[in-house]
Amino acid sequence: MDTKSNAKRFLDLVHPELTIFVKYDIWPNYLLELKNRNLKAILISALFRQNQSYFKWYGSLMRSALSAFDHLFVQDNNSLQLLKTINFNKVTIAGDTRFDRVSQQLNQDNSLAFIEDFKGEELCVVVGSSWPEDEELLIPFINNTVATNVKFIIAPHNIKSSQIENLVSKLKVKTILYSERNGKNLDDYTVFIIDTIGLLTKIYSYADIAYVGGAMGTTGLHNILEPAVFGVPIIIGKNHNKFPEANQMIDKAGVISISNNDELKTTLADLIENHSKRLELGLSNAQFIAKHKGAVVQIVNYLRK
Repeated sequence: MDTKSNAKRFLDLVHPELTIFVKYDIWPNYLLELKNRNLKAILISALFRQNQSYFKWYGSLMRSALSAFDHLFVQDNNSLQLLKTINFNKVTIAGDTRFDRVSQQLNQDNSLAFIEDFKGEELCVVVGSSWPEDEELLIPFINNTVATNVKFIIAPHNIKSSQIENLVSKLKVKTILYSERNGKNLDDYTVFIIDTIGLLTKIYSYADIAYVGGAMGTTGLHNILEPAVFGVPIIIGKNHNKFPEANQMIDKAGVISISNNDELKTTLADLIENHSKRLELGLSNAQFIAKHKGAVVQIVNYLRK
């Protein structure tokens, strides 16, 4: 998509007064064409790291692309300091707009009748956006859980039928799929697999504990802010260093990183048994989200000038 001819054609058709790029989506040809036409562009929720091409001897094209922005709104001070090293000073630390977005979820109706039927009064562990690497740790724990008052909801990242069938085949407890829920007494089941998309954000509101997938492998950690806003303690895998919110929430809030089966077993069992710890970690997550809101206000105030 990002070719010189496509950039010219698109801008000829659209005539944008303002173009907003988000986070890592920096398209050099589009940006340079915007610059040639003296059209306004900003970058929001941006994150920069030392190993990116902007800060290397061979990064002249990407540095030129950055110069097309009238202003950059970055997530942290490290990004600001890196940009200063290449003499880019039109920068504001505004944080991540995702904090504002997930906070709006609290003002919406998150009720799902079928989840209420499944959960009842039991403790519920929600596994969001799981990958096979996550499921390899979780399935033995689920199969060996002796507590009868614990329910598990699994929303796999990949909902292809072969993936779902493989997951079901490994579970030794009563399991029901979202696609097969009609006419079933959901309260009879221990595991509920969500083989559809678009429901996970609301399902997190029913979680007593959340496990967010992606960080046990190399696919990338999924959004931990979505369960955090509901005041839920969160477990993630070990590969989270590229996700600043995860690192901060491990240090300052209620996110726990695990590396292997034993750590998962110990952590999850502790949270299941320890009600006060669940509340403490969950409250820390909710407070962390509330504290980091405000990026949208700063950006909109800039645009109004």
